[in-house]
Amino acid sequence: MSFSFSATVARRGFDVSFELAEGETLAVLGPNGSGKSTLLNLIAGLLTPDAGEAVLGGETLFRGRVFTPPHARGISLLAQEALLFPHLSVLNNVAFGPTSAGVKRADALRTARRWLAEVDASEFETRRPAQLSGGQTQRIAVARALAAEPRLLLLDEPMAALDVAVAPAIRRMLRRVLEKRTAIIVTHDVLDAFTLADRVIVIDRGHVVEDGPTRSVLEQPRDPFTAGIAGLNVLAGIRTAGGMRTAAGDELQLPGPADVTPGTACTAAIRPSGIRISGERPAGAANSLRRVVRDLEPRGDLVRLGSDDLAADVAPALVADLDVTPGSSVWFSFEPADATLYATAR
Repeated sequence: MSFSFSATVARRGFDVSFELAEGETLAVLGPNGSGKSTLLNLIAGLLTPDAGEAVLGGETLFRGRVFTPPHARGISLLAQEALLFPHLSVLNNVAFGPTSAGVKRADALRTARRWLAEVDASEFETRRPAQLSGGQTQRIAVARALAAEPRLLLLDEPMAALDVAVAPAIRRMLRRVLEKRTAIIVTHDVLDAFTLADRVIVIDRGHVVEDGPTRSVLEQPRDPFTAGIAGLNVLAGIRTAGGMRTAAGDELQLPGPADVTPGTACTAAIRPSGIRISGERPAGAANSLRRVVRDLEPRGDLVRLGSDDLAADVAPALVADLDVTPGSSVWFSFEPADATLYATAR
């Protein structure tokens, strides 16, 4: 079921357009307040746009004076909270959608049991929501959403309320049930995007700042927020004969694809694990940039040192040896092979 969307909401500074192919799963990323919830509410029919058009499988959801009410859109929205009916059994919760659509009860129950089996939750059909764990509740919520046979499935931060130990199993389940299904998933977790989505759009301040295949967007980000969630350092500049000149004037030695010619706007992406720090400029290092450390963040058995535009993951012993604190000036160095250079789209 293909989907096209274009809408503006002036009071929220929202102006977003995109298209979704049949059977494609789209991940929507963005900082808090960027417009992700506005997008879901517009698609679900919980908010009316000032202008725009949305078409799902050839049927208009909104355009001008045309506005299809939420219940008639063929869309299921799986919110962060499962919102199961506490007085109904699991089976009746899942059967609620088909029953509300006029399906005979026996058929609705068969559909419910089929989807409970699909999400590995058949054993819970007689329980009430209060008797379920967080992971079990989320499985039931997914089954209930899919039992309504939606033409488009919307998922709003499906892992947000789950314990970290439970999330991998739910992610695997979602990957299975979303295959070849038209869906949109809003998430802050880059692993959700990599695992579940064919494409990614990044929204910031109500506008799409990145759009493309998942790996392309997350491995070669142009937007600082995207780079942050992908765990990459990003330096923008102009391609030179031997590498690139950053916006700050730093000259870097970097290999790159032949189609990124001198004078072309380009971006270098470097993983924090590929950056070393030192108190003195290292002899023989191809790329060394002096930066002021703004913060230090423990990350398991490493410490992340962050400057205004670079971050490095280093051993705590090195931080202690160099006596690094916020405000310290150190050298951030990396080898050309540890950076990926690509053209920056204009």
